[in-house]
Amino acid sequence: MRSLLFVPGDSERKLEKGLASAADVLLIDLEDSVSVARKDAARDIASAFLRERRAAPRPRLFVRVNDFSTGLTDADLAAIMPARPDGIMLPKANSQADAVDLSARLRVAEAEAGLPDGSTPIIAIMTETAAGLLAASTWREPMPRMAGLTWGAEDLSADIGAVSPRNEAGVYTDVFRLARALTLLAAAASQTAPIDTVFVDFRDIEGLRRECQAAARDGFTAKMAIHPDQVAVINEVFTPAPEAVDAARALVRAFANAGDPGVVGIDGKMYDRPHLKRAERLLARAAALEQ
Repeated sequence: MRSLLFVPGDSERKLEKGLASAADVLLIDLEDSVSVARKDAARDIASAFLRERRAAPRPRLFVRVNDFSTGLTDADLAAIMPARPDGIMLPKANSQADAVDLSARLRVAEAEAGLPDGSTPIIAIMTETAAGLLAASTWREPMPRMAGLTWGAEDLSADIGAVSPRNEAGVYTDVFRLARALTLLAAAASQTAPIDTVFVDFRDIEGLRRECQAAARDGFTAKMAIHPDQVAVINEVFTPAPEAVDAARALVRAFANAGDPGVVGIDGKMYDRPHLKRAERLLARAAALEQ
């Protein structure tokens, strides 16, 4: 999972266009991109889309439901779960307890839809409110359902009253850098995939590339997108380079050949256990992308 493309759930045209984007995941949106008046229509359209595409070659199809505070979450699940989505995205998750709550609701929905228990994974957006950001430390226990954690800047800026999440140079200001860092740490602590937030200026492809490269450098393994034109760059940056994969294989092989010591030397350089762990993680990502 490298790229996750948001698509409004009430637009058949945009849903079909999303399929051609080469995104690893389509995030069928019932939340921010759908007006209140269109919520029912979005549920019907999204459900029909899921049913029609169930057997066809396609990206993974997750649905972003409305957050708990709206009172719409259960209606979303009731409409969507019989159509067997590949996963659910939970916005405005104010702590890991919200993910536990959603998991319990999914167990009921899975039973009612005849789905295997625990078969619907969750991606949570954990920093869209001040409360969610302050509760970042609650994300510390692995959950079998969790497929990823991500963060949001736009909703957080609205919640705290910020004019913009970025300064005049286009750099995130302190609160939003904190949200990004805590998401990365929370994902590591809870042993799930760290997913970087959207880059809203979809015409600035080079700006997107720089932000993807910075995210990949820091440990994020995927990024969300708001436009199909962003997908190719995201996929490129978050695909491990062949030379990096070769180097990781050589490092793992060197440790194995040396009897799994604490340190090995390769071409005049010393590598210890953290280097080995990093190599193993890269190889695991590369293998997952080949499946």
